[in-house]
Amino acid sequence: MRWFHYLAYFFGGAFLVNAIPHFGNGVSGHSFQSPFASPPGEGLSSPTVNVLWGLLNLAIGYLLVCRVGRFDLRKTRHVLIFGAGVAIMAILLAHAFGRFHGGM
Repeated sequence: MRWFHYLAYFFGGAFLVNAIPHFGNGVSGHSFQSPFASPPGEGLSSPTVNVLWGLLNLAIGYLLVCRVGRFDLRKTRHVLIFGAGVAIMAILLAHAFGRFHGGM
């Protein structure tokens, strides 16, 4: 495995976890923060924008994890690096979105 495969798995995990709040809020009809709002990341975007942003994140995550190298769920290193991307992005998102939704 080349070093950039691991980088792809890390960021693939980050993109996949970022798809969850945008897609989930979008399909449930709720406005939610997105980079396309005014101000970016703080204002609310429409449910349609969030569904599209969530799908784009899902597609990028898929490409990074499934199309770069040979990701194998049975290889601990692959899963740990992917999981680190998921965990770090999840914590960052919890902090960022928590400011707007009664969290931190």
